[in-house]
Amino acid sequence: MRKGREGKSIGAHVSAAGGVNQAPLNASRIGATAFALFTKNQRRWQARALGEAEIQKFRENCRQAGFAPRQILAHAGYLINLGHPEREGLEKSRAALLDEMRRCRQLGICALNIHPGSHLGRIAEAKCLARIAASINRALEEVPEVRVVIENTAGEGGHLGHRLEHLAEILERVSDRSRVGVCLDTCHGFAAGYDLASEEGYAAFFSRFASVVGFAYLAGLHLNDSKKPLGSRIDRHAGIGEGALGLEAFRRLMKDPRLDGIPLILETPDPARWAEEIRLLREMAQ
Repeated sequence: MRKGREGKSIGAHVSAAGGVNQAPLNASRIGATAFALFTKNQRRWQARALGEAEIQKFRENCRQAGFAPRQILAHAGYLINLGHPEREGLEKSRAALLDEMRRCRQLGICALNIHPGSHLGRIAEAKCLARIAASINRALEEVPEVRVVIENTAGEGGHLGHRLEHLAEILERVSDRSRVGVCLDTCHGFAAGYDLASEEGYAAFFSRFASVVGFAYLAGLHLNDSKKPLGSRIDRHAGIGEGALGLEAFRRLMKDPRLDGIPLILETPDPARWAEEIRLLREMAQ
């Protein structure tokens, strides 16, 4: 449950090359007050186990850089499909989710962001959503302390989560709703057809979000402009103010007190500009 006004925690999805312990250092270098990371290679099923020294160094680097667990949002790998229509793919994805959650728990990270899943054109939406929720329930039973955070999608390739109703359906089917949340990606929402670029569209979207999902579940935002137009259903990120969303959309986000106290994470295309974009967003929040 959200508490009080804490201000904006702004950061980026930083590299963990050379070990996950490097991620908080990379975030600190760009002036971030929040960050996201992959705890393993996001495009491979298997990964080496985290070493004890690496785990302790990650925790120490977070403490020294001033990152509390609530300012860190780990991101699960891209291969996971919790609604996979075939048993083999589904079980492989469920096992991968468990591994990612265990890695988060080792590192003291309390939230793991996931893409919900795709029906791949082989099963009905309702059945796919039920499988996603069942996958999350199994993971929550196996691994304590880590919250699963479901990201909205642009709707490409049969990926569900592009409608707020999809997110609500998954949440409704999760047994322990205290351990599940939602991360909103601005590019994905815009590409899915929610007009976050206009003042009226912004107000309508968050009003709809409040009634369909609820702000109590909001656990993070991915801040990305969109290279593609409204409703394109194509996920292509652009730099802040360089796409179809425009600067005013991000100014509204930065001024919105409902978004205080959660990680606000850049996934814009040019890491060399993240420090500049963080400064820009922080100025907008003043």
